[in-house]
Amino acid sequence: MGTTGTVREGRGPVRYGPLAPDLGLPALPELVAELAGAAGQTSPEPPGGGPVLREAACGYWSRRGLPTHPQEAAAAAGAQPLLLALLAAHGGDVLMPRPHPASWAPQARLLGRPFFPVPTPAECGGVPDLYALLETVRRVRAEGGDPRLLLLSIADDPTGTVAPPELLREACEAAVGEGLHIISDETWRDTLHRPRESVPLSPAEMWPDDVTVFSDLAGALTPASWPAAVARFPATGAGAGRRARTLDHLTALGALVAAPVAAAASRALDEPPGVTARVAAAAALHARVAGAVHHIVLSAGALARPPRAGRHLYADFGPLRRGLAARGVGDSMELEEFLGERLGMPVPGGHRFGDELGALRVRLATGPLLGSTPEQRMESLTDGKPLELPHVAEALGNLAAALGEPP
Repeated sequence: MGTTGTVREGRGPVRYGPLAPDLGLPALPELVAELAGAAGQTSPEPPGGGPVLREAACGYWSRRGLPTHPQEAAAAAGAQPLLLALLAAHGGDVLMPRPHPASWAPQARLLGRPFFPVPTPAECGGVPDLYALLETVRRVRAEGGDPRLLLLSIADDPTGTVAPPELLREACEAAVGEGLHIISDETWRDTLHRPRESVPLSPAEMWPDDVTVFSDLAGALTPASWPAAVARFPATGAGAGRRARTLDHLTALGALVAAPVAAAASRALDEPPGVTARVAAAAALHARVAGAVHHIVLSAGALARPPRAGRHLYADFGPLRRGLAARGVGDSMELEEFLGERLGMPVPGGHRFGDELGALRVRLATGPLLGSTPEQRMESLTDGKPLELPHVAEALGNLAAALGEPP
């Protein structure tokens, strides 16, 4: 997530994505062994992934109520090229909620595809507000546009929220009714902070013929440095055609999964006990730290929805606008630089996620608060009271001091 080696143009570093919130933990030894065992394989996976990787992805989805055949699955070397290929395989204009993951809009821009942000409901991010969605579709068509795709996420970056089933259902029903195909980003579905209280609902469960699902394995299963992502297509003739076009684009991009990464990803998708235990422990750790960060943000006078998933939350410093203006901070780009310098870590502003530049919003990640060494991070994972560990307590204290200083 760092900005080392970037070049500044005006305000904000060039080539700063930002990346998705990092897990902040060492790789699981079981997966490291799988990757190392396949290190001698010199050929990459075929376009869309080999049979073992696709079978593992099918098993993963089937355990989540989405039965899948290997011919309906595809894999790529990371979520960004996979999303680019998915968008390229579908025609028309793209709609996406505002805010949205930082990687979404660049993919549409790279394809020269018009895209239109839609406000989200007050309860959550990741899905568009029903009436705003319908109005946006109407307006785009009135202006000669051709809206055909809706991107959404059931567990959201950057807000760290989870869409309630009723809001997700309303938005998807409206989208399908307007003839839109849905691409559902389910990267964060296995990072719920309270998994016993809610089960994430995939739009593909409700509208199997109208939804393509994709997931970045770095969300919960593998390190970000091992790029691997998977997609699930509808079991229809149209779905088969889109999958074929997606594979064509992945081939053109050279987005083939490295064989050692495929071995580790297949193992992770099979979800043996060691993997499921790590996923659950990591989600519980980040839930505790995110809860502490949320409390600090509110105590500083800022606003934020309670985080429900992931390794991040989205803070709104609008209530502190007058004091921040006295410090020369008037928009999210300036807030990003101001807080980044105070905290000594990247604090991407809302403009990175499609939000209005004038809104004073930032994404705060929990991974950097777990420790500065692998030993400290593992101690954070295994200790029963991680918030009381000296290195975590110090990091949270520094955050509170940085946010709590009178602006």
